[in-house]
Amino acid sequence: MSSPRHFLTLNDISRDEFHALIHRAVELKALHRTGESHATLRGKVMAMIFAKASTRTRVSFEAGMSQLGGSAMFLSSQDTQLGRGEPIADSARVISSMVDIVMIRTFAHADVETFAQHSKVPVINALTDDYHPCQLLADMQTWFEQRGDMAGKTVCWLGDGNNMCHSYINAAKILDFELVIACAEGFDPDAKLLDGNKERVRIERDPKVAATGADLLVTDVWASMGQEDETDTRLAGLAPYQLNRALLDLAAPDALYMHCLPAHRGEEITADLMDDPTSVIWDEAENRLHAQKALIELLLA
Repeated sequence: MSSPRHFLTLNDISRDEFHALIHRAVELKALHRTGESHATLRGKVMAMIFAKASTRTRVSFEAGMSQLGGSAMFLSSQDTQLGRGEPIADSARVISSMVDIVMIRTFAHADVETFAQHSKVPVINALTDDYHPCQLLADMQTWFEQRGDMAGKTVCWLGDGNNMCHSYINAAKILDFELVIACAEGFDPDAKLLDGNKERVRIERDPKVAATGADLLVTDVWASMGQEDETDTRLAGLAPYQLNRALLDLAAPDALYMHCLPAHRGEEITADLMDDPTSVIWDEAENRLHAQKALIELLLA
């Protein structure tokens, strides 16, 4: 029996696979909109393991499996032996013997890696403290639908050098775009990841310089789950990096802006941009559903 294929970071797929996945996601979206059946995974079962709370991740994966003809079961750490000290390797062996694919949303990235090492079926990273690759699939699908290929474009990341920022660094390498990270000192992304991608990625402390001419502006909350006690410090340090109309006006004339949600309106992004009728943020949110369906198909092919 061959080893299962996992999706723990964007580096687990090639550039050609990334493009094919986005094209398939667009197809699946069209089928969904017209009500045409696309039950390609009838009878397949997904285990969804959540150590972190979620709205978009749970709804998109659960609805996606249903639309593909399969089913999904919700497993929280509070309701399973994972939350009572059972070794991750033991849980992986048992759970993966009963389902076809596993999705995990948790804190330490090492936990997802450990689970994958001992799993008999594909494992999807649905968010860890280090990476959020499923959201990047949705973001890039949104860009593709609106503007086409990302190659040669410039993306400006605003704010904390968090898991989303790390996945944008990986995406820059795979899809061949430039990434300018605008953040304050003390909020930089992983130094090793930066150093490994310095031909396409750089830090710019001045948000106005970073945003000038950018094709895409992206932000995220400044205090992620588990960082609540740092909120005041983060708000003070990152205030100049708010995504607002003034920064957007410095970007390319046809620039898009994105936020993976949930958003703290008035903090990392202004309410007027969230509610602007031209915003693609809500398309970006919906595309989690379609991009993840394409991903599940790829891993179970």
